[in-house]
Amino acid sequence: MTRALGDITRGTTNPNRLRRVDRWMLHAVCGTIRACEDPVVVDLGYGATPVTTLEMYQRFAKHVRPDVEVVGIEIDPQRVAEAHSVAQSGLEFRYGGFEVPLANGRMPIAIRAFNVLRQYDESEVQQAWSTMTSRLAPNGFLVEGTCDEIGRRATWVSIRAGQSVPETLTISVHVGSLEMPSDIAPRLPKALIHRNVAGEKIYDFLQQMDRLWNSHASLIPFGARQRWVATIESLVEQGVPVQDSKVRWRLGELTVPWEVVAPTSYLD
Repeated sequence: MTRALGDITRGTTNPNRLRRVDRWMLHAVCGTIRACEDPVVVDLGYGATPVTTLEMYQRFAKHVRPDVEVVGIEIDPQRVAEAHSVAQSGLEFRYGGFEVPLANGRMPIAIRAFNVLRQYDESEVQQAWSTMTSRLAPNGFLVEGTCDEIGRRATWVSIRAGQSVPETLTISVHVGSLEMPSDIAPRLPKALIHRNVAGEKIYDFLQQMDRLWNSHASLIPFGARQRWVATIESLVEQGVPVQDSKVRWRLGELTVPWEVVAPTSYLD
């Protein structure tokens, strides 16, 4: 067996943990998957149980294309062996890592890689991105990020095929349990989590969100969702190029171009 690229993760997972990123992918990557010739999607590093890979397959088969194929890839052979119990037509599991090994040289149109880079050094992130995006089909997307154990707070970046720098950062939270927007800081992607310090863009951005969140405290009686949307509207008024519309914002979602939050080293 050829050694896969990467290290075994803790494997922590829970049902519905990745519902937020799946919902965003159904919105942002759906058209790309529907238009492609070979609708294969990879869930890289699904963890100790294959439940989130199964959920991904069920969501994508229902809402994107009934002929979608989802391949769960894990670097722990034992996890792969155990996952075969839920394999079915359109859903399979393979041993591998960042090299994304698929049969017959197939190239996925999308890769979801969640909670797999947290244990790595920041200096290793771009190489991992480059390796994964080099395996994508043309116009494909890598969605790489992290979330808490029950999926109430998540962040991710999206990166195009063949690229090593993200296009966007998305923050998705359960606003009803949010004290401050900066509470998301411990769940930032590995490329940003150590940059949440004075002088870095992500720090300034989260501080700006906190200030605006506090400025809309009068909306507390109307609910956290109204306050969250008002905060994003104020970001837009202050010149932040927030993507999408209230339809997405009301879900507790916020997407901005990577340049808004990128570490200085990524802009050199």
